Order: sequence, then C-alpha cells, then structure tokens
Amino acid sequence: MTDDYLNKLTEKIIGIAIEVHRELGPGLLESVYQRCLTIALREAGLEVNEQLDVPVLFRGKIISDSGYRLDMLVENHVIVELKSTKALTDLDKKQLLTYLRLMQKRIGLLINFNSTLLKNGIKRIAN
Repeated sequence: MTDDYLNKLTEKIIGIAIEVHRELGPGLLESVYQRCLTIALREAGLEVNEQLDVPVLFRGKIISDSGYRLDMLVENHVIVELKSTKALTDLDKKQLLTYLRLMQKRIGLLINFNSTLLKNGIKRIAN
C-alpha cells in the first residue's frame, strides 16, 4: 500500500470523525462514538470491521487469540482506536503502536472524542 493512499485514507477518516464529533459533541461513551463513526464511514463507502481480536504471538507461537480487541480496522489498512477520556496518555499511544505491530499494519489513528476540538484529540501513529 502506498503512502499516498494511506495519507488520503487517514485524511478521509479524520474528516468523517470530525463530522461525527460536530453532530454529537464531547461527553458520550466510547461505544456510542464507535457505532456512529462506523455508520458514517460505511455511508462514505469504506469497509469497516469492529472489535477485532488481536492475536498475541511470541516466538512464533500464539499466546492469546482473544482478550485484546482493536476498535476498528478501516479498509483493512488503518487501525482506529477510539477514546472518550479527559486526555490521551502515552499508554494509549503505546497500545495503538502495539496493535499495529501485532496486526502488521503501518498506520493507526488514535481519536479522543472527549475533546472540545476533535483535531486536538487525534494522533496519527505509524509503525
């Protein structure tokens, strides 16, 4: 997958997330934002898979194939992790980076819907 394609795809996801945030505002549960963002992304013609198991491999062996779940995978290329919290933490960013490595994906978006301005609550993380 080219960098140009991934950049355009992440820009589209961010734009749609901003639209959802404008309609709903901050303060709702993460699960509500996830359902609404999924609807909006699908309406835009994007493939979205939700709550995917993240298998944990160690030295070529599956240690766990359930228990860890990523919020969304868009177009089978971009992992989207959603939060509705006071502020994003380093642990949130590291969680997404770990998911990127385990799922062998290059790019992820960490989106905190509990931000007054959503653009201030978005982090793009590359593996």
